[in-house]
Amino acid sequence: MSAGRILVVDDEPQIRRVMRTTLTSSGYEVGDVRTGEEALNRVRAEKYDLILLDMNLPGLGGIATCRELRSRSDIAIIVLTVRNSEKDKVEALDAGADDYITKPFGTQELLARIRAALRRLPVTSESGPQSVRLGEVEIDFPARRVLSNGGEIRLTPKEFDLLRYLTIHANKAIAHRELLQAVWGPDYGEQVEYLRVFMNQLRKKIEPEPAKPRYLLTEPWVGYRLVSAQPGKTDR
Repeated sequence: MSAGRILVVDDEPQIRRVMRTTLTSSGYEVGDVRTGEEALNRVRAEKYDLILLDMNLPGLGGIATCRELRSRSDIAIIVLTVRNSEKDKVEALDAGADDYITKPFGTQELLARIRAALRRLPVTSESGPQSVRLGEVEIDFPARRVLSNGGEIRLTPKEFDLLRYLTIHANKAIAHRELLQAVWGPDYGEQVEYLRVFMNQLRKKIEPEPAKPRYLLTEPWVGYRLVSAQPGKTDR
C-alpha cells in the first residue's frame, strides 16, 4: 500500500532521479517535473499528497509556483533551498509552504520532514469541541471546513491543525515548543518563525481586523492563545 503520492519539482535530472529512487524505496509513489509550469499542469491533472519544490526553478520560479499552488490547493508543500537565511525561510513559508529543507540534506532528514508535512491531528470526541464560532467564522473540525457568512475560507492543513490545537486548549497560553511539536512533530521546537508566519496567515483569514486580533493572541515570550466562547456558540 502506498505511503502517499509525491511530486518532485526540480530542474536537475540527477536530483530528480535520486529523489525518485529514495522515495520509492520508502513506499511513496513518485512523479517528477522540471519546471513550475509543468508542476501546475501536473497537479491539475493528477492528485498528489505532497510536493517537494525546489526554490531555484527556471521560468516561473519556486516562490511564484508555491503561491500559485497554494491559491488553488491545500496540498502539502516542502520547499527545497540552498539559502539558509531567516528572510528566505520566511519568504517560503509566507508563500504557502508547510516546511522547508536546506540543501544538502540527508535521506533521513528528508523523510522526517515529509512525515511531518503529511501529519494530521486526529479529530475525535475526546479531543475537544467538534465546532466553534469566532464572530462570523464557524469552524467544523470533523469536516475540516471553515465558513464565514456562507462562504468557505480555505486553510492549509497546517493552518487548520494549528487552529485545532489552540481551540482544544482555548483561553490558555500555549508555548511555542508545544505548538510546534503538536502540529509538526517531535523533531520541531525551535522554529518560532514557522508560528509567526502561520499565525499571521490565520489572522488574515479569520480575524475581523488582523492587525488588532481578538481571537488569536500573542503571549509575549511564551507563545499564543486562542480566546473563545463556548464551543458552537458565537463569540461576539
